[in-house]
Amino acid sequence: MVLKTRSWGTPGPHTVVFVHGLTQHGGVFEGLGQGLAAAGHSVVSVDLRGHGDSGREPPWNTETHVADLLETVDAAGIERVSWVGHSFGGRVVAEAALRAGERTDRLALLDPGLNLPPERALRGAEIDRLDWSFATIDGVVNALLSSDQMVAPPQQVVADYVRDDARKGPDGRFRLSFCPSAVVVAWSEMTLESPPIAQLPTLLLLPELQLLSSIQKSRYEDALGDLLSVRTVPNGHNVFWESPAETGAALGEFLAAP
Repeated sequence: MVLKTRSWGTPGPHTVVFVHGLTQHGGVFEGLGQGLAAAGHSVVSVDLRGHGDSGREPPWNTETHVADLLETVDAAGIERVSWVGHSFGGRVVAEAALRAGERTDRLALLDPGLNLPPERALRGAEIDRLDWSFATIDGVVNALLSSDQMVAPPQQVVADYVRDDARKGPDGRFRLSFCPSAVVVAWSEMTLESPPIAQLPTLLLLPELQLLSSIQKSRYEDALGDLLSVRTVPNGHNVFWESPAETGAALGEFLAAP
């Protein structure tokens, strides 16, 4: 499947490709995309299968998401890639870096969803499988702002995202655009054994309240040595909303390094 994309900067053979996490879409990277484009990078983000404006049909496993991602990159004429993945998107790009190693330059993992404890995944799946609907857009915004995944979300940024993403159904109620079935499968995928670690420059960007376990962090440190950069930013899991300046600076530095 060729996925829905957004782009910033001048298209070129070497592109930074962003992949979002569960229940979101590529528009969450608007601020980071604009910042990297201003620094001269060509940037693309995707809506994963079952999210945003991409197709919703199964299968929704990691292998299919990776195949969709590589098909989309091929269709866009992108020759060289630096992958950036958040949460479940981190698992997808970790696999993509292995499958497309010949065209991959760098890999940035923003609090990636690797080897999640089953009880954590079950709790997330049980929440996301429900029919969350709201009478107003403000109801959707307030629900996101109250998420235990975030510490200090900026209300206006979240509200702008919701206005772009929420859809009004036949019953007159508003829902976010993701497919709950796809999200439940992805929660399960994040409990599986992590992909092998690609031997290339890698950034682990972790918030103070991180999803990635210390065991996984040590695994990357042992496997990559000097190829690994680790940065910690304030607040919670949605680093592009809660710590945009720190996240943008870390990505910019990483992508510009020799």
